[in-house]
Formats: sequence, C-alpha cells, structure tokens
Amino acid sequence: MVGDIGALFKIRIGHTNSGPSPSWHCKEIQLWNMNSRKKFYIPVQRWLAKDQEDGEICREFPVLNEGQPLLPVTLYEVHVATGMLWNAGTIASVYISVYGEKGDSGSRQLFRSKNSFNFLRGQTDTFTLEAVHLGDLYKIVVGHDGIGPGNGWFLDDVVIKDPTTNHEYNFFCHRWLDQGEDDGKIVRELYARDNSIVFAKQKLELNRKETWAAERWKFMKGNTLQFYNRVTGGFVRLHPDGTVDAVGDKTDKYGLFDVIFNKGNICIFQSREMRHLSLAVDNSTVSGMASGGDCTELRVLYQPNRCALLESALVPGHIVTFDRHGKVADESSAGYADLSKEFVVFVKGVFLNSAEILLATSLCQALCLQPDGSCTGVGSQSEKSYWKVHKISSGICMFESVKNAGMYLRIKDGQCDGTGIGDTDCHFKIKKNLENASISLESIKSPGLFVGLQPDGQTKPIIYTKNGNVFFYPQVIKCM
Repeated sequence: MVGDIGALFKIRIGHTNSGPSPSWHCKEIQLWNMNSRKKFYIPVQRWLAKDQEDGEICREFPVLNEGQPLLPVTLYEVHVATGMLWNAGTIASVYISVYGEKGDSGSRQLFRSKNSFNFLRGQTDTFTLEAVHLGDLYKIVVGHDGIGPGNGWFLDDVVIKDPTTNHEYNFFCHRWLDQGEDDGKIVRELYARDNSIVFAKQKLELNRKETWAAERWKFMKGNTLQFYNRVTGGFVRLHPDGTVDAVGDKTDKYGLFDVIFNKGNICIFQSREMRHLSLAVDNSTVSGMASGGDCTELRVLYQPNRCALLESALVPGHIVTFDRHGKVADESSAGYADLSKEFVVFVKGVFLNSAEILLATSLCQALCLQPDGSCTGVGSQSEKSYWKVHKISSGICMFESVKNAGMYLRIKDGQCDGTGIGDTDCHFKIKKNLENASISLESIKSPGLFVGLQPDGQTKPIIYTKNGNVFFYPQVIKCM
C-alpha cells in the first residue's frame, strides 16, 4: 500500500540483476487503484536482462490517463567524453540519472557503447538511454561504483541528444571522480548548458587558460626564447636591418629573443644579437623596433594545441602573421589558408647541468618517482616530481630525483623506473620535437627505446611514436 501518488503518467520497473538467473521477461503490468477502483493495464513484452535485447534491466512505460496526452518513449543518445589526462579512464561501473521537467530516468548503468571498451582516456563513448520523455532536461547525476584498481575517472563532459525534440543538452564537468583526487567525490551533479555554441566557447576558453598556466613559465623575464612556425618549418628571425621572417634554423643567432619585460601575458622580446631591437607590430606590420616602445609590447595568447599567438598589446587584433614562405603577411595579402599565426615556443638552456626541472606529461601532471621506485606520469607538478639534470655531453643527460637523491631515471631489462644508480642505464639522449616543444628520452644503452607512458600513466620502454606517450614538456624550476 502507498499513499496518493497523484496523476499517474509513467511507470518504471527494474531489478538488481542479482541471483543465479536474474534475466526476466515481463509480459504485462496491471495496476489497480484501491480507492478509486481505477485499473491500469500496460502491455510490456520486453526483456529486462543483461544478456537479452539491449541489455537493460530497467524500463519505463507511459500510462494512458483520461484527459492527459500519452508521453512518447524516447531513445536518448548519451555521449560521454573521458578526459585526456593520464590514467583518466576507468574500469568501474558508471551510472547516470537524467532529470527533466517531467521527472527523471532513474539511475541507469552506462555499459554498452559503440566502442569495444568503455571510458578509455581521450575517448568519447555513445550510449542509448530509453525513457518516457522527460521534457526539457536540466540536470544529470553521474558517478561510478568505485570498484576495481584504478577506478578513478576524469570526466570531461556529457552531451545528451533528444531525438523527439532534436534538442542537444550539454553538461560540463572537467573534473575527477576519484576518491584520491580533487575533492574525493565519485558522484557529480551537473547542470545543462543549453547553447552548444556557448558551451564550446567555454570549453575552449578553459583549455586556453589551463594551457597558459602550464606554459607561462617560459615568458619569465630573463628567459631566452625561439619561435618555431610549423607551416614554414622555420624559426622567427629579426635581421640587423629590422626585417623579420620565419625561415631560420634552430642555430641561427638572429632567432634568439630575450624576455626583457613581462606583465601578465604581455612581454617584450628583445633580439639577443641586436639588443637595441625587439619584435614589434606596427600597423599590422611585423618588424624590429627600438626596445621599450609601445609597439614592442606583445600579448601572448595560447591555444589548446600549445601554440602561441603574438598580438599587439597596443592594437588588439593585430597579430604576428607569416605566409607559407615565411614572409611577413597580413590577412589581406594572401588567402587565409596560406597564413600562419601560431608559434611553438622553445626556451634555451633548459638542460643545464644541475638544473632542477619538471617533465610534464599533461597540462597538470608530471613524471614522478613513486616510493617503490616505479615511475608514473600522473604525478602532481610539485616538489616530488622535480628532477635534477646531470649533463653527460651535448644532448645527453641523466635525471636524478630531487626528493630521493641517488635515485635516477633508467631503462634496464625491459623496465623503466627510478631505481638507477647513475650508470649508463641512466643516460638518455634528448630528442626535441619541433611540432609541440616537447622532448622524448631515448636510452643510450638501448637505442630505439624511449621512456613511454601507458594509459594508466605507468612508465614503460617503448619504440618512438607520435601518439604522445613519449612526449614530455620540460619546465625549469631552478637553474644552478
């Protein structure tokens, strides 16, 4: 017996999938209001079974009520994006509840997507969720059961498409659901952001903000920089006559720039070779001008791909631009596809002997030595992830843990860990990747093997690829 539940418009049935034979085929449902003597009959003829039909063990059915429209049963499309951080994926069981103006879906497990394995790092999984139409959606509750090793999960966002109204609802998360990360919660309540364009802009702006936070150290006063253009395949150069191009090689003396002024993301980049000249933007033209003038103040705008734009601080919108031949250009001088405004920024002198550095593995993670001597790429960017550089020769270094002196990064016997003692197993050749300003570490003792990361962030010797699992982004903490 239950009290008055109001006007009945749908019914939800399900089971816990427990017991030796939990599969259930439901033929029909009959309800009888003992007070009004009104009867309801709902034909079902559906399986509620993990091994039958769509695998669902919870179903909803509309109820026909006199004077009320019969709500349609809707097959919602649920897109779940797992983040790109190392160890972002999960093997835990994930559940979602969807809330709308006409009730909620109840807690549903998301287990059958179009991918072979669900919730992998950087992957978007698509599920279907059948429910009596919920009207306009406003909230979801998403979480997991916390079961299994490495069950923590970094959820980027959820997008739900309603085929009945052709409406799309966006739910932004970009947080851990992990008992050992963030605030320790494994369930989050997310609210809809209706406008998909605004949603995309918010995601882009957050990504730019995170990228700037990771890259801003490069623009500290006193650093010497190089600007590489991926379209021209060359470095920006400032010549003695004040002209600028983007076809220099990495050893060109005219391609070195000192940061002599820094305020937030506004900098002055002075030629190291000709200290009276700095990069400048004047009337959309890029040239060398007297250091300290207003035209030499450039605003650094980072993009999600770790490339930077250099914009005039004096006249916003005027950006350092080159054509595909490396000549200074503006948008009116060539087709847009032939122009390039993005630069990969390199800092000179990162691997000086005795320098302390981070080897970042993502915007907020770093290579870290664990207490058991293993190494992982999911460490926080803090002191426990600092490495001391021991320069062996040009381009060859060793990396000693700052927190655990005497323990070195090494590749030996098919393993990559931090239990090295400073012998040749710990010698690495530094391969610089021009396309993203990362480096890769190749074993000198075992040529062809690089320090690599598995999806869970654990280190492993691997053959060089361009998939990102051998990319490390060095950051200088202290120069000795």
